[in-house]
Amino acid sequence: MNNSIKLNEAFDEIYNYTHMWNWGPDWEVLRKVYLTFPNSYSVLTPFAYSYLEELIRSTTSEYGRELINTDGTLKKFRRVGTKLIDLAIEENKDSKPKYVAILPEIKSYFIQSEPTNIGDNRHSVAHGYMHPRFWDQESFEKLIFDIAKLSKYAGF
Repeated sequence: MNNSIKLNEAFDEIYNYTHMWNWGPDWEVLRKVYLTFPNSYSVLTPFAYSYLEELIRSTTSEYGRELINTDGTLKKFRRVGTKLIDLAIEENKDSKPKYVAILPEIKSYFIQSEPTNIGDNRHSVAHGYMHPRFWDQESFEKLIFDIAKLSKYAGF
C-alpha cells in the first residue's frame, strides 16, 4: 500500500468524525492541497495543530461553553497544551480508556520546544520558535496519522 492511500484513509477517518460545519470543508481543502502539492506541509501544519487541540478539547468539560470562575466572572483562559491533555485524561479515564491510553503519546506534541525541533511539536509551530522551512514532511504526516487515531473519540 503506498503512502498516499494510507494518507487518504487517515483523511477519511478525520473527516468522518469532525464537526462538519466548523472543520469538514477545511479538512477537504487540506487533503486536496496536500495530495496535489506535498511541499505545502509547512503551510498546513499550523491548521493541523489547531485542530488537534480542538479535538482534544471536544472531549472535555471545557468544550462548547463559557467557563465561569467561582466568583461568577468569566474565565479569561482555557487550558491548553499539556494541561488540556491532563484534563482530558482525568475526565475520560473511566468512560474512554482506549482514548486515554493514546493521550500520553500525543502529549509529546505539546512539550516545550527545543532548538532541534523540526515542526514536530506545537510550540515550535504555533509560537514561531522555528521557521517553517525547517519543519519536515514526515512530522506533518505523523501528525495527520495521530489526529486520525484520535478522531473516533471526538466530542464534536
